Formats: sequence, C-alpha cells, structure tokens
Amino acid sequence: MGKILLALLCGVLVSSLPAHADERWRIWSLPESVVSADYYDNGHPDPAKVSLGKQLFSDKILSGNFNISCATCHHAFTGTSDGLALPIGEGGRGLGVARDTGVGADAVHERVPRNAPHVFNLGAREFEIMFHDGRVQPNPDFPNGIESPVGHDLPTGLDNVLAVQAMFPVTSGTEMAGQPGENPIADAADAGNLAGPDGVWEQLASRLQGLRGYVDQFIAVYPDVNSAADIRYTHAANAIAAFEAANWRADNSPFDRFLRGQRGALSLAQLRGMRIFYSPRKGNCASCHSGTFQTDQSFRAIAMPQIGAGKGDGVGYEDFGRERVTGDVSDRYKFRVPTLRNVALTAPYGHAGAYDTLQAVVRHHLDPVASLYNYDPSQLRMPSRPDLDAKDLEAMNDAAVVAAIAGANELAPINLSEREIGYLIDFLNALTDPAMLDLRGDVPRSLPSGLPLAD
Repeated sequence: MGKILLALLCGVLVSSLPAHADERWRIWSLPESVVSADYYDNGHPDPAKVSLGKQLFSDKILSGNFNISCATCHHAFTGTSDGLALPIGEGGRGLGVARDTGVGADAVHERVPRNAPHVFNLGAREFEIMFHDGRVQPNPDFPNGIESPVGHDLPTGLDNVLAVQAMFPVTSGTEMAGQPGENPIADAADAGNLAGPDGVWEQLASRLQGLRGYVDQFIAVYPDVNSAADIRYTHAANAIAAFEAANWRADNSPFDRFLRGQRGALSLAQLRGMRIFYSPRKGNCASCHSGTFQTDQSFRAIAMPQIGAGKGDGVGYEDFGRERVTGDVSDRYKFRVPTLRNVALTAPYGHAGAYDTLQAVVRHHLDPVASLYNYDPSQLRMPSRPDLDAKDLEAMNDAAVVAAIAGANELAPINLSEREIGYLIDFLNALTDPAMLDLRGDVPRSLPSGLPLAD
C-alpha cells in the first residue's frame, strides 16, 4: 500500500511540473520510508552505552602500540571513513588525507588492502553482512548466529552483527594490532590467538579493566559487570556498535522527506535524477541499489579497478572478493553492493578506493569495462612512499589481471546524456542527511585512558 501511495504522490508532483519537462514521468519501485523499527535500538538508544562506545571508538588504548583508534580510519570529520583510497593503518600519523605513512621503525609495512567503508546506517537490521567480501554474515550454526573469520571461536554475548564487526580491526596487524615483536597483542594476533587465554581480546579487556574511568562506566551500563574483572572485549564491541548505530543513523535526507510525503522536498533536477535512478529503461540503478537504503545487499562484479597489493590472491596482487568467503570461483571479483545513503560524503569509491569523485564512479557504472581499461590513476588519493607506490598499480599494469576483471563484469553499458548524468548526481546528493554534515559532537573531548585523540 505504501508503494502505491508513493506512486500516486509522484504522479501528483509530476503533473505539477512545468510544461517543458522532458517527458511524462513514471516512477518504479520506490522503497518504503525508513522508520525507527528498522534499527536495532528501535530509535531508543541507551545514552550511557552510546557515550561509552563513543569514547572507546576514539581511544588508542585498543591498539597494540597505543597509536591508532577505530576513529582514525572512520572519523567523524571524514564522513565516517578516512578520505583515502586505501587506509594507512597502524604506524601512520595524522588524520584523513593528511595522514602519512609514519617514520623509521614505526612506519607502516603496507597499505590496508581495502578501502575503509563508511559506517552510516549500519545499525539498521537489514545490514546483516559486514565487510566488502561479507566475511561476517548470518549463520545459525555459529555463536551469536553469525559466521565470522574465527568460526566457532567467536565469543558469545555480542548484540548484533555490527558488534561482531567491531571485534576484528583490533586483531589485524596492519590495521590496529601492530607487527610481531612490537607488543604482546601483535604477537597474539600473528599467532592466530584471538579468543584464547592471553589472546588479543583478553589482553584488550585487561587494559580496560585497569582504567577506573572505564570500569565505572562498564559497571553502570552492563548488568553482568559488577567489577573490573567482569569486563570482556565483547562489552566494548557492543558499546562501539551502539554508538555507531545511534549517532550515524542517517534517515532525514531530502529523499527521505519526499518518501514521507513532504511536497517540495526534492528539486525538479533531483526528481528527474530519481526517475533515471529507478527507471529500468534509463539508469537502472535500482537493479542493485534497491530497498530502503539503496542496496539489495548482494555481491556484484562491476570491473572495479584493483589498486594496491590486494589480498594476495591469484598472481599475488589480486583481490578475489566474495570468492575468498564462499570458495566459489563464480564469486571472483564480486564485492558487496554498498548503501548509497550519504554517498556524496564518502569518497573515494570502490573496494579499493579507485574513484575519487562521485561523478567518476557514476561514469564507471555507465560502461564498467571501458572505464576499467581507461582508468586514470592520477585521481588516487593516498600518501606517497616509493615502496608502496610501486605496488599500487601492479594489478592494473598486468594485462591478464585486467582482462580477468573485465571478463567477470556483470553490468551492461548504459547510455545517458550529459544532462541525465547531471540529474542522476543531483539525486544522489539528495540522499545526504543534513545532520551528517557536522559530526563534531561525535568526537569526545578527552578519554579515560589519557591518550591523545589525534597525533
């Protein structure tokens, strides 16, 4: 019924368009509007839990060498990502596009192999799959009903899949743990000891147990925490997820207001772009970017350029994407279809951050294979270092790899005029929630650990 009413509303709006409108419009399959019940917290987050998560998210106490936090690569100032094609993890200095690769023995060993995805709306229930390759996903045969890289060793007591996701960056040497020999957490991570005695998660919990400012908060938030000794890293992950879900809920964009019946929420150009987006005879974007949050949660191969050293697949500098999880060769080069909410705020785009602007990635979708073969690497936004630079284009300079990526492409060419491309981008900008334009309040003023917020 909701979709029928929306279609009628569109008809009313369209009938009021000026006579010079390019054609009569027809809108296909608009989604239902977002409601609080779509989110884990049902629109009623626990303020104390969110506050605890906000602090933990920005605290370097969760890194092996006390030099990086979750916020480093998912910062409020950079659209909950970092603005780089490929992140600079543990060992780098600074934030966003100003981050460098570090110095001396502390310098990074490599770039993080995949783009840091934004965190907007991941507290919605429909986001059951995490990471570009979906390696955290629902499966009733595993603890918490979630399959993950640690299989049956995943601790119980995690609130949702977003909390499960928060368990893993701290276990990566490149991202937060550090290199073997640098600290005990890095050594445990390198040995694959995540959940065992003296494992990564136990060591991080021990750090938190020794900080009175955190202990008091954990006791206040969690009924099963009565003393410092009761704190587990799962409690921290649940708090981080609660913060992300509450503070980065983005559901009041012009498009949202249009779906709720607000006349005039979208401009004429944005309405035209919406028609292109949802029309199967025009942009056909909704063939993948359907649903409430403009994603069907599937995995697709669309000939995205491979930047950086990848995951070491194939010839050693490829990233096989979803195949790494399923083991099915037909999933090679497939990556998760991202939500387009706040897409104008979350550049660069693609699993390896190959496209630096919204217009560039839109044009890629119009003819992925041609775009792949004509890729311009000058748009890459990453700090330069000769040894890292030498690896950035290995895949793109390998004709066989490029041909394989092109051969897996599932997206047919689309013919749009320059004017239509402009309208489409206007609509994509209408997916931005104005509340997400200023997230300074999501950065705490200080931390119980006493560690600095920025380098």
